[in-house]
Amino acid sequence: MIHTRLSKYVGFAAVGCGLIATVIYVLMISVTLAHIEAISGQIPFDMRPLGYRPEDAAMLFEALGAEGREYYLSYQITLDTLYPALLALTLIATFSWFGRRMPSSKLVRSGIILSVGCALFDYFENIGIAAMIWSWPEASIALVYATSTATIVKSALTTLAVLLALLIGFLWVRLPKANLCP
Repeated sequence: MIHTRLSKYVGFAAVGCGLIATVIYVLMISVTLAHIEAISGQIPFDMRPLGYRPEDAAMLFEALGAEGREYYLSYQITLDTLYPALLALTLIATFSWFGRRMPSSKLVRSGIILSVGCALFDYFENIGIAAMIWSWPEASIALVYATSTATIVKSALTTLAVLLALLIGFLWVRLPKANLCP
C-alpha cells in the first residue's frame, strides 16, 4: 500500500530533485568553479574527468594561494556536498519511475546502483580535495592519486548512470501502455 502511494510521486521527486540539482550544478559551473579557474588559470579538480597528477595538484594549489584554497573549501566543496546526493536522488527517482513499467528490469537496478556509486565517489573526491587543501603543502602523493582515482571513477559512473537513464527512458517510451504497474 505504501509502495503504491510512494510510486505515484516518484516522478515529482525526479523532477524536483533534478531542478534543485541543476540549479546547484549551474552555480558550481558558472560561479565557484569558474572563479577557481579564473584566479588560478588552472582547471579545478572537479572538472578533470581523466584525473590529475601530484604536479597538477601542486600547480593548482600554488596558483590558488591561501585565499583561493580557502574559497575552494568554503564555497565549492560546500555546494558539492549537496550536489551528489541530489543527483543520486534524481537518478534513483528517475530509474524508479521507469521501473514502474519495467518492474523486473536489471537495467533499472543497475541504474540505481550506478547512481549510488557516483554519489559515493563524488563524496570521496570531495573528502580527498579537502584533505589535500588542509594538508597543503604537505599533501601526500598517495592522497593526490587516491583523490584523482575517485574523480575518475565518479566521472565514469556518472556518465554511465546518465547514459543508462537515457537508454531506459528510450526503452520505456517504446513499451506499450498496458504494461503500466500500479
